[in-house]
Amino acid sequence: MSAVLKPSTASVQTVKLLINGQFVESKAAAWRDIVNPATQEVLARVPMCDAAEVDLAVQSAAEAFKTWKNAPIGQRARIMLKLQELIRRDMNKLAACLTAEQGKTLPDAEGDIFRGLEVVEHAVSIGTLSLGEMAENVATGVDTYFIRQPLGVCAGITPFNFPAMIPLWMFPMAIVTGNTFVLKPSEQDPMTTMLLAELALEAGVPPGVLNVVHGGKESVDALCTHPTVKAVSFVGSCHVGEHVYKLSSDHGKRAQCMMGAKNHAIVMPDANKEQSLNALVGAGFGAAGQRCMATSVAVLVGKANEWIPDIVEKAKSLKVNAGTESATDVGPVVSKQAKARIEGLIAKGVEEGCKLELDGRNPKINGYPNGNFIAPTIFSGVKPHHTVYKEEIFGPVLVIVSVDTLDEAIALTNANPYGNGTGIFTQSGAVARKFQNEIDVGQVGINVPIPVPVPYFSFTGSRGSKLGDLGPYGKQAVHFYTQVKTVTARWFDDAAVSGGVNTTISLK
Repeated sequence: MSAVLKPSTASVQTVKLLINGQFVESKAAAWRDIVNPATQEVLARVPMCDAAEVDLAVQSAAEAFKTWKNAPIGQRARIMLKLQELIRRDMNKLAACLTAEQGKTLPDAEGDIFRGLEVVEHAVSIGTLSLGEMAENVATGVDTYFIRQPLGVCAGITPFNFPAMIPLWMFPMAIVTGNTFVLKPSEQDPMTTMLLAELALEAGVPPGVLNVVHGGKESVDALCTHPTVKAVSFVGSCHVGEHVYKLSSDHGKRAQCMMGAKNHAIVMPDANKEQSLNALVGAGFGAAGQRCMATSVAVLVGKANEWIPDIVEKAKSLKVNAGTESATDVGPVVSKQAKARIEGLIAKGVEEGCKLELDGRNPKINGYPNGNFIAPTIFSGVKPHHTVYKEEIFGPVLVIVSVDTLDEAIALTNANPYGNGTGIFTQSGAVARKFQNEIDVGQVGINVPIPVPVPYFSFTGSRGSKLGDLGPYGKQAVHFYTQVKTVTARWFDDAAVSGGVNTTISLK
């Protein structure tokens, strides 16, 4: 059965649950519409699962873990190898679905999928990623070594803005390390995730190893408190992430929560002007600003403040339209509620005296009169006490802060509570080195606007943007999804003479 089917009693598709290798209809009492952000067409209905359905998924994963934990590493790696092949095969189908339910442009949707695909490709290297260590003869005839073993049932909770990439950050790494997984995608756009689940089964993931449930707070809380779940991975907003981390930790689970951001890009006067402007505008307004790694604050240093009119003109050149239309640069935001919130924050910026250099509210988009569109919006004259600086707007809004020196720019960035990402644009190696050394942010770009590491590294947001000491994907994910078992062994030759009873803690 497909993950999304049209039931005989309704005119709208329903999104299924994945439990024990089968796509099944939920028995939930409450359902939510999945709405195309550009047209307001209802694409499907998703169930708001209760704790009982979450329990079914967890029990399925627990049963599957009994055998999956002993699956050979080569078998797990070959499944990941097949999965990446299938994702490449269905790239166009996945991107079309993602654009329809989330709103981002087709090229950006393909980028969303590709960045997740890179993690699947890296998961194929599990043989070397999971190696232990050994020390021989730590005492006479005694060897000590450690091995990595899977935790058991793990869970993931993913956001609306990357319905392909972030699920692919989670379940491939958890599964390839020998765990089983229960995934709860965003209720706003779960259809792309369900297509990935179909591909996982086609690739050979055994029944129960990957399960998918849906819903809101009740299903999230059920995963965080379920006694069988050993670890919870979360990406999303700060208030939900803080709730997930505390609830999971209070119930004895490992938790990693990647949360909000207010990413600063420092532009030095010596920066390559054209490249810097392109980077600022692309990173600020791409995906309609709905990226946790979006550049939302431009810090212009000294004479770089003369570039404000150029930033505005470049932002004006971006085409706002439905993500399916050709040459679109900025698609709609995900929902009417998100649009209203962003517009409210823009109004607050005007009210507080920030200079509105470019107003993107209420653009007229031919053919899409009901879309959730906001065009690029720019404020200058922004100070740290302004709401548009303090709040994570999560929309196509760039705020510009002017400072005189690099030291001021570093101090401003370090004073912000978030620590997800930052960047500097300069042609001076000395300036770049000073910046990377003194900045207190987990991910730093040098002439790179969105410094998300490739999968052989790990996502390393910090401070108010992260709870937990390990990040998703890369080597840190292997550590998160495994536990270390240390073995100290001594083997005696039958002819050996015993040294007698040893009542100390030493090994001799």
